[in-house]
Amino acid sequence: MSDTTLDLSGWTCPAPLRDQPVVVMGHGGGGALSAELVDHLFAPAYGNEIMGGLADSAALNLGGARLAFSTDSYVVRPLFFPGGSIGDLAVNGTVNDLAMSGARAAYLSCAFILEEGTDLSTVGRVAQAVGAAAEMAGVTVATGDTKVVDAGHGDGVYINTSGIGLIPDGVDIRPQRATPGDVVIVSGPIGMHGVAIMSVREGIEFGVDISSDTAPLGGLVETMLGVTADLHVLRDPTRGGVATTLNEIASASGTGVVITEHALPVPEPVANACGFLGLDPLYVANEGRLVAFVPRQHAEAVLAAMRAHPLGAGAVAIGECVTEHPGMVVSRTRFGGTRVVDLPIGEQLPRIC
Repeated sequence: MSDTTLDLSGWTCPAPLRDQPVVVMGHGGGGALSAELVDHLFAPAYGNEIMGGLADSAALNLGGARLAFSTDSYVVRPLFFPGGSIGDLAVNGTVNDLAMSGARAAYLSCAFILEEGTDLSTVGRVAQAVGAAAEMAGVTVATGDTKVVDAGHGDGVYINTSGIGLIPDGVDIRPQRATPGDVVIVSGPIGMHGVAIMSVREGIEFGVDISSDTAPLGGLVETMLGVTADLHVLRDPTRGGVATTLNEIASASGTGVVITEHALPVPEPVANACGFLGLDPLYVANEGRLVAFVPRQHAEAVLAAMRAHPLGAGAVAIGECVTEHPGMVVSRTRFGGTRVVDLPIGEQLPRIC
């Protein structure tokens, strides 16, 4: 027998670490299962440093320009909900992913996957929503594609959008830049999108109208960059909510995060709905909010600028980045204690975007 020693340093696990031999809904929920799918299956298969950054969009150098590039797919059910539709999400979601790199979206692609038997009037409504949302966001839908799948193999309409935008000089926004001392800011009330979807999907009446917060955040980010180009991190807390976003940033940067429970901007209807259903608003999806990690010396000025913008009027500081408990998020409770805000396994409510 040969006495050659195997070098295992370059080996990677070809599948998620949890004992899941097949895809489950949790793999699409933005939580721990999603992270394992990316970390142990997709990232090793693609094998490049750009993918390894795991930001909302990739920052690329091309022809002397810094571009942000992002893609996302939308499988929300139902197609239309209070405050928006799958068409709005398809535009705003990709525009916002680009904005989280500091880029203003310029062009989108838009691909429709249609189920055989879907009313063309429904497809037309969705297409009109895409066009209206693109106009509002100031972005051009420059190319697209259409595919049709057999009846029973889709939910009427799925959409994929990809987008590109220019990153301004001097802007370096990514999760690895979170630094102890940073102030953590959220741009407004949280949990509205997930609760809006839940109310129409399950036919639950909460006694008040709750609408999705879906909106394009490019203009708000430009306002923030007008105060300082030195924004450390921006993320939009979609699947898995604010809790998942904070955990991803803490893990990527190797820092700890402390938030103050009573500072969280949870609207009363969302709090009541979550209390009724046994959900935590921190884990409920948003589609028109951002989380920012801002150097302390700029935090007050950035907050003031955000509050002067329509999409940041409800902005509040909810915590800070710390050296303690690296990679972990904790919340100071109203009673003076602390609790760990962990990464969820899957998603409390699947198919919300």
